[in-house]
This record gives sequence, C-alpha cells and structure tokens, in this order.
Amino acid sequence: MPPLNTSRPSPITFLLMGIPGLEHLHVWIGIPFCSMYVVAVVGNVTILAVVKAERSLHEPMFFFLCMLSVTDLVLSTSTLPRMLCLFWLGAHDIAFDACLTQMFFIHSFTTMESGFFLAMAIDRYVAICHPLHHTTILTHARITIMGIIVVIRGVAFFSPHPILLKQLPYCRTRTIAHTYCEFMAVVKLACVDTGATTRYSLSVASIIGSCDAILTAVSYAFILRSVFRLPSREASFKALGTCGSHVCVILVFYSTAGFSIFTHRFGKNVPAHVHIFIANMYLLVPPFLNPIVYGVRTKKIQEHVLRALKVKVV
Repeated sequence: MPPLNTSRPSPITFLLMGIPGLEHLHVWIGIPFCSMYVVAVVGNVTILAVVKAERSLHEPMFFFLCMLSVTDLVLSTSTLPRMLCLFWLGAHDIAFDACLTQMFFIHSFTTMESGFFLAMAIDRYVAICHPLHHTTILTHARITIMGIIVVIRGVAFFSPHPILLKQLPYCRTRTIAHTYCEFMAVVKLACVDTGATTRYSLSVASIIGSCDAILTAVSYAFILRSVFRLPSREASFKALGTCGSHVCVILVFYSTAGFSIFTHRFGKNVPAHVHIFIANMYLLVPPFLNPIVYGVRTKKIQEHVLRALKVKVV
C-alpha cells in the first residue's frame, strides 16, 4: 500500500453543505436567522452609541456590556451573512483561507463571549455584595486589564487552529457538513491522523468553557445569597428579575455550546441536522438576546434611547 502524500497542497475551496437533511427548508430557515441578525446588529450598535454618548453610563457594568456588544457584532457578522448566502443564494463555495479566517473569528470570539459573561457576573457580584467598594474595586484600569485578558486568551488559544489546519493534507471530499467553517467539521476532511489536533481543540474548549461557567455560577450563587438577605421584599424581587434574565441568556449560551462540544466527543448517534442546528444557536441566540436582556431591561439605557427618539419617558 503506497504511503500517503503528506505534501499534497491544501484545497482552493471548500463546499458548505448547510444543514444535512433540511436542504429543502434552507430558504425558510434563513428568514428567522436573518431577523435575529438584524435585531442583534441594531440592538448592539444602539447600546454602543448610547453608552458612548452618555457620560453617566461610563460605569463598569456598561463598559463590560460594550465589550460584549462588540464581541456579538463580530461573532454574528462573521457567520450570518455567509450563512444567508448559502441558504438563499445557494452559494456553497468558500475559499480555503476565508474558511480558516471565519473559523478563527468564530472560535476566538466565542471564547471572548464566555469571558465577558464571567466579567459581567463578577461586576454584578461586586455591585450587589460589596456596593460601597464597587468603584474602588473595579477601577477603569482593572476593567481595561480584564478586557485585555479576555481578548488575549481568546486569540492565544485559538490562533493555532487555522495554523494547524493549514498544514494538513486534504485528500477526501471538499464538502463540509455544516453551515459555517467549524474546526471539527473541517479537520475530518484531512487524510492523516488528526487525533492530537482534535484532542487539543476539544480540551481547550472544554477547559475554558467549564472554568468560565463554574466561576459565573459561583458569582451568581453569592449574588442570590445576598439578594435573599435584603430587608425589602420588593428590592429582592427586582434583583431576582434582573439576575434571572441574565442567567437565562448565560444558560442558553453554555448549554448549546456544551452540547456541541460533547456531541463531537461522545454523541456519535446524535442526528447531524440536530447537532448543526444547535451549533448555530450558540452563535445566533446570545447576540440576539444580549441587547434585549442587558439593554432593554436596563432602565438607564431605556431612558436614554427614548430620549434620543424624543419620546416622553413616563
């Protein structure tokens, strides 16, 4: 048996299949996806504009919210326009380098999203559990450092992904059974053993995601403990309502991302269309929900948006 030609050049293009088994519904699936993308873009841009214009909003919570909004814009824009071209125009081809670039943005900014969720949970913990020291603990310098650490972590751990895939020979089909260039979907097309590469990717994603999720859960546990100790029942319900909506967004993100990670490792019997559809959810739903939950439900942002629209605030 002749040895594999490991010097074979990388393919010029890949073909994105979309959602296997649901190709006949691509046009209809694209409609809610597009609607969610429009809401995500308008909502996150509005948050950035309002926080920039109003100096009274230059607080830790809103700085972290802006970082999350930028992450959401990059994450959704790196996937949705290309996905809609696939669904509506039948544009299956994607250049190899464009595929690797999209992969980098998806995985690194997903990690940043997780990091900013944790940063916002820490901010809420300090604000509720140590309100008198909130501004002295979360100074502008510390907020900046936290943001830089989250960004560097996302870039550092996931920059190897496109570099590793660039070195691999591809001698199988060029068809990616996915709606975007996901790392695991692309690495399966290589014609050499990719066990070490696969383990690295899954291990990094699992460790980072687990650590962020656990620390976020611990922060909200302390928050809930403090909330239930509040003397005013009305204040407790108000804090619970705010925390509850935040927790729901975080649960959607971690549950769908975790499902995707564990399906790659253990879920061999999960139907492909179910796996891919849920994999789309953790890229689409948080950017769509974040401006609604963190923006619309935040009274200060509501007031400034309504004032900008010249609507009387009741």
